[in-house]
Amino acid sequence: MPETGEGLRERHKARRRARIVDAVRELLREQTESAVSVERIAERAEVAPATVYNLIGGRDRIWEALAAGFMDDLEHRLAGREAGDPHGVVRMTVHLFVDDPVVSRHMVRAWGQSGLALDHSPLTRLREAMGEAQARGLLRADVDTDALAAVVGAACVGALHQWVAARIDDERFLSHALFALDVALAAAAAEPCRQELLAPLRSRRAEG
Repeated sequence: MPETGEGLRERHKARRRARIVDAVRELLREQTESAVSVERIAERAEVAPATVYNLIGGRDRIWEALAAGFMDDLEHRLAGREAGDPHGVVRMTVHLFVDDPVVSRHMVRAWGQSGLALDHSPLTRLREAMGEAQARGLLRADVDTDALAAVVGAACVGALHQWVAARIDDERFLSHALFALDVALAAAAAEPCRQELLAPLRSRRAEG
């Protein structure tokens, strides 16, 4: 079936939007965020400044679009992974940020709503993984897995901001995020699985 005019326009808009977000990433790797103006972004993306405003918006919306791009990347990374693997979700989320540290640190520092950075794909995937773990009998049936995922997500946001502020390094960012997950899983463990889910916490205590 041939593509309609409207569908073609939407595809072109999506491509221009992707070029704009890529241009922001490139510029952030080269200079400070204060020097990344709409004009510079437009020049790098080979579009008019008005196009940046029309497809993305002002400065805050640019950071929001950059965050959305991160979450899209994460969704691609998570696609096809085992549904009941909350550790995999947390690990891949942390790696998403540390794999592109310059851009992700700029984004979190500059975006006024950076506390929402993990509210989309990571939290949705974590809820699914928690629900699957409950269905497999790892977590108690009376546990609200959505609330449990939200608590872990909030802890991961806190670790993200510590990492952005250079208070912790990459390894400790991952360690903090996984620790929050392991505490939540151990607290919600079904009795037959309690020892299994407590094991990572005991291992950390022995190493520490």
